[in-house]
Amino acid sequence: MAGPDKFDRFEDAILPHLDAAYNLARWLMRDDHEAQDAVQDAYLRALRFFSGFRGGDGRVWLLSIVRNTCFSRMRSGRARQGDSEFDEQMHAIDNSAANPETLLLRSQDEASLRRALESLPTEFREVIVMRELEGLSYKEIADVAELPIGTVMSRLARARKRLAQLLTGEGSG
Repeated sequence: MAGPDKFDRFEDAILPHLDAAYNLARWLMRDDHEAQDAVQDAYLRALRFFSGFRGGDGRVWLLSIVRNTCFSRMRSGRARQGDSEFDEQMHAIDNSAANPETLLLRSQDEASLRRALESLPTEFREVIVMRELEGLSYKEIADVAELPIGTVMSRLARARKRLAQLLTGEGSG
């Protein structure tokens, strides 16, 4: 029975993570409209299967659904790999707890950073977005991406190295 209590719990646990969901979808889909569609599909799936949510971190649970929705849309060919206008304000890095990687990223020109991030292979781009832009822990990324934590750590290291190379002009891959 899907009463008002279910919807209230859904709103409390899942709706606060709409920005994180869109951010991940935007970087995976590379198109604002496709990201919006993917997030809408993911939220509908999350609502439909909310009875299976056993508490815990709603953001990790939702981002797993968003990630799977994006990859399903890309595999099925429903997603356009468009070059829509990128909203710098919406995707600006905002992390008050600055670490060396974040400081390096902030010191670079935003357009160069955007191009470098978008040129990364999807498996690198998704872990960078989840770690550096969304602040997920390695374990949370492993849960979202359904990967062993060692693979997450390896991909992050390789993604950071590739990103640094792209930003310093030392190579394209």
